[in-house]
Amino acid sequence: MERMNEFFAARVEGYDEHMLSNVEGCKEAYIKLAELIPFDCKKLLDLGCGTGMELDGIFKRFADIHVTGIDLTQAMLDKLKEKYSNKNISLICGSYFDVDFGIGQYDCAISFQTMHHFSHEAKIGLYKRILDSLMDSGVYIECDYMVQNQEEEDFYYSENTRIRKEMNILENEFYHYDTPCTIDNQIAMLRNAGFQKVEKVFRIENTTILVAYK
Repeated sequence: MERMNEFFAARVEGYDEHMLSNVEGCKEAYIKLAELIPFDCKKLLDLGCGTGMELDGIFKRFADIHVTGIDLTQAMLDKLKEKYSNKNISLICGSYFDVDFGIGQYDCAISFQTMHHFSHEAKIGLYKRILDSLMDSGVYIECDYMVQNQEEEDFYYSENTRIRKEMNILENEFYHYDTPCTIDNQIAMLRNAGFQKVEKVFRIENTTILVAYK
């Protein structure tokens, strides 16, 4: 296990190629996510934006969109700025669990392959804050690693607990370890947070996209 920001900082140079070539479904999901952004979207919140790979298709559809991107790793944000230096982007280096999103600020919020590292409780609390940050007709689009059954989810969470205990890592410390949830549990968490409707709209292998409506 490595600290989350250190894990991604060490892999920034090969990150884009890894996501496109080694993570089944991501190449197609980047395209699909861009297609799902509401046609009238002017302000977008991107959680765990990394190097901004999901923004390529979005900027092709919305050249003038304003994006607020949040990520733990400054090296990732530096790479994003290099790629999109001429775009309307505000970047915040920090944890999206701590950053204030504001109330009713965004038409749409997105996350791409970042939520599969946290507990149910942490995610529900985060989803409530995302919901509050959206305008009345806003949507949240999540692309993430999701598993087929509860047994798989339970295994990853129990291993995470075991390794953290062995390494004396506190529960609220950000270390990289995958704890993917089932699609049903992800949908339940979003509904629990207050989203009115949640739909699965895409899945290739374990790469899955959910759309949650305020």
